[in-house]
Amino acid sequence: MSDGRLPVQRRWLRWPLGVVLTLLVLALGWVTVRGIGAVTDLQQVASSSSELKAAIADGDLDEAASLSAGIAHHAGSAHDLTSEPVWHAFGFIPWLGPNFTAVSEVAEIVDDVATDALVPVLGAAEELDLASLGFSGGAIDLAPFAAIEPSLADASATLTAAESQALRIDAEGTLPPLADAVREMRTTVTQAATVVGSLHGAAALLPSMLGAEGPRNYVIAMQNNSELRSSGGIIGAIALLHAEGGRISLVQQASTMDFPPLDEALPLSESTTALFEDRPGRYLQNITSIPDFTEAAPLIAARWQQRFGTQVDGVIAVDSVMTKHLLAVTGPLAFGPFTADADNVVSILLSEIYATVPDPAVQDQIFAQAASSLFGAALSGGDPKKLVGALATSAEEGRVRIWSAYEDEEKLLAASTLGGALPVDDTKTHVGVLFNDTTGGKMDYYADAAISTSVGVCDGEPTTRVRVTWTNSVTAEVASSLSPYVTAGGFYGVPPGSLRTLVTVYGPEGAIPSHIDRDGVEEPVQTALLGDRTAVQHDVVLAPGESTTITVDYTGQGAGERLTEVVHTPLVTDPDISRDELRCAS
Repeated sequence: MSDGRLPVQRRWLRWPLGVVLTLLVLALGWVTVRGIGAVTDLQQVASSSSELKAAIADGDLDEAASLSAGIAHHAGSAHDLTSEPVWHAFGFIPWLGPNFTAVSEVAEIVDDVATDALVPVLGAAEELDLASLGFSGGAIDLAPFAAIEPSLADASATLTAAESQALRIDAEGTLPPLADAVREMRTTVTQAATVVGSLHGAAALLPSMLGAEGPRNYVIAMQNNSELRSSGGIIGAIALLHAEGGRISLVQQASTMDFPPLDEALPLSESTTALFEDRPGRYLQNITSIPDFTEAAPLIAARWQQRFGTQVDGVIAVDSVMTKHLLAVTGPLAFGPFTADADNVVSILLSEIYATVPDPAVQDQIFAQAASSLFGAALSGGDPKKLVGALATSAEEGRVRIWSAYEDEEKLLAASTLGGALPVDDTKTHVGVLFNDTTGGKMDYYADAAISTSVGVCDGEPTTRVRVTWTNSVTAEVASSLSPYVTAGGFYGVPPGSLRTLVTVYGPEGAIPSHIDRDGVEEPVQTALLGDRTAVQHDVVLAPGESTTITVDYTGQGAGERLTEVVHTPLVTDPDISRDELRCAS
């Protein structure tokens, strides 16, 4: 008969289990308290960061310094609270673990940025007073840039590392509120890394590029987005800038009619020839069809040197849409019969001028007047802080590209967004969509695009799907009222009002197309290699109101990456870019 006592082995197990449960309860309480403290600290960081951004925009550096000290304190506290062993141990718990890991990584990133980036940037801001840059008369004091370059280099390195770490956080594995916070932090860090990286590049490059060590000449190519090319638009006007000792002047303007087609094309890469034959090497207007600006820019320089004999030290390409950012700073400008402001300048330059001024030669004169007026206003009448902001926005949209004939400068430019080189897949994977008009008119003012990506696994293969919907949004009624200069009048075999476009999709580095269709139907396509990327090109003709959808699936190396970013030709209207769920074909 049993005396009611547990067997010796079971009594022996009860104590260890009790101890473990007690430790788990204590640990849970420990991380709960620390988690509440860390979240409170991070919320304070977010709140103060918004105030800091406003203070910097207002030029209140004293307030910015005070806010940054508070941000650094709370960021350091959050990092301390989430970096001890018990917290890290909870990171291994199924389902809940990714949330602990994400909070810890966010706190670490914020602490690094607050300590090693904010302080150098604010120090640089004190050294470089944008309000006293001396833009008046086209002159810029170059000395301060050399002084702030080391500080900005440190800040840029910190933010680049923080961006890479932020991109590695698996937001999809966390609870929705935390996932949103991670995405917001990731966007903020990426924006800061881009801006500070651009500032560092400017500090490192501006003194020499603006003639501190000797005079420089730059060709500036103005692209017209109403007739699309890979990097923005057809070259519609071209000019020469001279820089010496920080003083910039517009010394010569030319028309594309000054550059007749070459009988023998300039040398082109195999990929360019495969996609566009030899046209970029023969026609100045088509050089910007080349997707890689590091290939296109030397050709633009060569054409200028051949035509005018002037040594060219660099090339700057800008598009028409960036004018709205600049006019938001300079205020309205008058040229030809027009008065343009930030709201109507794009419409004037890309549409109204063709209806108002039918003579192409007179149009060129007005474009030259517009360029000259805008350039003069930017250098003499704009608030320097706002002007820098307008240029930064334009660069972020891919509307400014710069190439230098000097190897050390070009190395820095090519590695930045300003360089216009094809993207490199490292912390992020890139896919691209290029649009090149073959209508022969100015119909792309009426074009719209939507681009979606889907990533995952199909049939055991990592897969990235790129889907592009291209629309001719002009109505038949409007099309019938457009001039032959806009519609091309059927000269190149395209019915007036229709839109003919080469739509090029390229995939991740190393991936290959496994499925290609247009509106669900497979058709012959042109393919080419852009470095390690496979490009697929469709020749599309759309009547007024029509649209078409191109789908390309890429598989293999480089495909299926969660962090996939779309690079695209800058359009008149930014395309709708989205991420869709990958649905594999049956």
